[in-house]
Formats: sequence, structure tokens, C-alpha cells
Amino acid sequence: MEGLKVASRYAQSLIELADEKQVTDAVLKDMEFLLATTNDNRDFHVFLNSPLINADKKNDVFNKLFGGFQEISKKFIHLLTKNKREMILPIIAEEFIAKLNVIRGIVPMTITSAVKLDAKVKDTILERLNKSIKGSIELTEKVDESLIGGFVVRMGDTRVDASIAHQLNEMKQRLIR
Repeated sequence: MEGLKVASRYAQSLIELADEKQVTDAVLKDMEFLLATTNDNRDFHVFLNSPLINADKKNDVFNKLFGGFQEISKKFIHLLTKNKREMILPIIAEEFIAKLNVIRGIVPMTITSAVKLDAKVKDTILERLNKSIKGSIELTEKVDESLIGGFVVRMGDTRVDASIAHQLNEMKQRLIR
């Protein structure tokens, strides 16, 4: 929990600095790339958390991996490494993206369905959800055949489960009682 508070403060500082230098969108791309690198590569995650690798070696690797980053992003990563906080880089990147979405009024939403939704169904779902939120929706679509039919919508802490698998499970629970 302490790591999340620290990450949140670092993310807020990075947003303010990027805003001041007018490179917020570029730093956002950097943070998205850093987060994707961490999520897609377990070895990189282990590397970040390794106390055996010194700061200079980590900075060399960061320079090679993230050489195309904005100067602010590179200096920020080096500062974190100097302060032995590089292991929370992925959390900082997540917080940066989440905080920037809030500032910009963007609501991330994921729709998971048993099959790829056609445009008409997707538009109907989005139209109904747009009425209940302030801001614009950033949609991510996923397919999960185990849902059997229907869909599951996630927006922040809210989850709407309209899947056949969920309904069958509820029916099973009622019959067992």
C-alpha cells in the first residue's frame, strides 16, 4: 500500500512536469510503452526488482531500451533508479495513465464477450453507458468464449455481468440452496 502512495506522488509530479514542458502526450506514450514492456516481459520485471544489479547497470539497460523516450521520461527513470525506486516504475506508469485519464475526462472501459460484438450491439451498449458517465469512453474489447453468450462490462470498480455463464452459475446457486 505504501508503494502505491509513493507511486501516486511520483506520477502526479511527472504529470505536472510534463505539463509544464508541454510534452504530456509524448510522456504518456513513454509510460504506456514502459508498462507494456513490463507486462509483456517477465525478465524485465525481474530485472527491475533485482537488488543485485547496481544502478549504473540498470541505467545502461534503460538507455538502450528507452533511448527514444522524451528527455523528461529518461531523467525521471534515472532519478528513480538513483533513489532505488525503479521497482515501482510499472505502478508509477499505471498511476500516470490513470491520473491523466481522470484529468482528461477519459473513462477506460472493457467489454468482454463470448464472440466479437457487431457494431450495432456495441453502439447500443456504449450509448446506454454514455448516459451514466461524464467524459468520453476509451473502449477495449476482449473475447472470452467461456462466457458462452452475453457480455461483461468493466469500468473502474464497476462490473456489469450479463453473460450466460454468470446467469447459469446464479441458477445453480439457487438450486443448491
